[in-house]
Amino acid sequence: MALNKTYKILLRTAVVLFVLWLGFVGLIAHEMRKPPEQFGRFMKHMPVATFMIAPFETLWTQARAGQLQRGDMAPEFRLTTLDKSSEVTLSSFRDKSPVVLIFGSYT
Repeated sequence: MALNKTYKILLRTAVVLFVLWLGFVGLIAHEMRKPPEQFGRFMKHMPVATFMIAPFETLWTQARAGQLQRGDMAPEFRLTTLDKSSEVTLSSFRDKSPVVLIFGSYT
């Protein structure tokens, strides 16, 4: 009888903790869809343990996936040259030879 009561308490506790975790993960997923500055302000208040209990990589990949599909035209953007003397726009390359965009980290 006591084992059955202990089991019920543990099950209820596990369900409550799981529902709280789902709400927490949902909140983080919602915040990830905001601009980086707002998301950064939100995350600076989170403890480090947050990174261990939330599926950040999956959430981030989904939140920042964008809407472009294969074959869509790339959106316009500007980049400052390395010597900071001018800016380059993607549209300046239109109707010229093909442009290859490589995104990555060099750290």
